[in-house]
Amino acid sequence: MQTPTDEKAVFVRSAFFGNLNEGQAPGHFVLQNNKMLRVQLNGEVLARQGSMVAFQGNMDFNYEGSGGVGKFLKKMMTGEGAPLMRVRGQGLLFLADKAQDVHLFYLENEALTVNGRNLLAFDPQLTWDIQRVQGAGIAAGGLFNTTLTGTGWVAVTAHGAPVLLDASQAPTFADGQSAVCWSAGLHVGVNHTFKAGAMIGRGSGEAMQLAFRGQGFVLVQASEGPIVPQSTG
Repeated sequence: MQTPTDEKAVFVRSAFFGNLNEGQAPGHFVLQNNKMLRVQLNGEVLARQGSMVAFQGNMDFNYEGSGGVGKFLKKMMTGEGAPLMRVRGQGLLFLADKAQDVHLFYLENEALTVNGRNLLAFDPQLTWDIQRVQGAGIAAGGLFNTTLTGTGWVAVTAHGAPVLLDASQAPTFADGQSAVCWSAGLHVGVNHTFKAGAMIGRGSGEAMQLAFRGQGFVLVQASEGPIVPQSTG
């Protein structure tokens, strides 16, 4: 989908694009199978707390703080941002989350926005921050997401086989809880559907979707996540 035009070009490698061949990216993030990530650790990696299912070698696991006061306040206000642990050592580390499918992206001077609940692991040299979708208030829920920037691996999870949508081909919309990750360069807003009795997106129980415009992709999972009971009050 994206083709670098010069040595400063931004680029994303993934099996979705057919450009993640052996030798094109460091091999320390590998799919053990479609539901488990194997990390050849020789240093550090950041991973979702509780995602370690096994390891071989010598490793140390520590809670990863929010990365500064600003990020801490964002996490407290939004509930966004995966609870992270920093793993240090050498050996093989196996990660998984609720037997969901695992997908890999290798960023080359690129940025990727990930729904916090879908973030499994990433290289520690990537910088990350919590950002709000413009036009969505805190009450909207699920519209604060984590953006990772730089060069390195990102592993995400998806419930069921996802679909990759090219936002440059047509106006693109997704339920806020179904969107797994997307190109950080996309313009993202909120689309409201004002129709009596409309139920679009069971995750939020509201007729509201994320709207994507520009050059880039959106990965959408086959689930809106847990159904939120409607208030009877």
